[in-house]
Amino acid sequence: MKSLIKHSLKFVLLSLFMLLPIAVKAQDARLHFEKLNGLETRARDVVEVNIDGKLLDLAKRVMVKVNDQNAKKVAQAISGLKGIYVRVFNFENENEYNMADIDEIRAQLQSPGWERLANVRSKKNNQKVDVYTMFTGDVMSGVAVVVSESKSIAVVNVIGPIDIELLAEMSGKLNIPKIDIEKVGENQPKTKN
Repeated sequence: MKSLIKHSLKFVLLSLFMLLPIAVKAQDARLHFEKLNGLETRARDVVEVNIDGKLLDLAKRVMVKVNDQNAKKVAQAISGLKGIYVRVFNFENENEYNMADIDEIRAQLQSPGWERLANVRSKKNNQKVDVYTMFTGDVMSGVAVVVSESKSIAVVNVIGPIDIELLAEMSGKLNIPKIDIEKVGENQPKTKN
């Protein structure tokens, strides 16, 4: 009987170790764009950006070596990134794409780990904007932005930790949009009117 329990325990532990990579992959912040591939033939303009691996490492190294403190701060803010992926499809006419294609991307963002940060809906151009973040513990491990309008689709997926506070400090520099915030007290930001 003890032998059976011992073997059963080994089997359970082995199974857990084998399933661990599957569980980790389930928390991956990388979106799957395959469903959008068919849109390329119908779109007027297509933008596809894939920055990862060696190319991303090269960009990080170059930014650190630039003799500019602002560039070095941006490099520090993105030092943990693992990938940046962008897909944009612009169409000549309204409704040239099937909404189910983009809804499949939005459905991926309903999986565990993703949290909705913003949800904007506008009747003008049938615009829908969704911003999601994924956290691993207290560290942001991914960001996803999905924008759809009657004549265009855009998806941005950033993998890895991003130092948002440092990027906010860099706002208005190096083509980073200006975030208009002033400090009221030591740790109390106030938005300018």
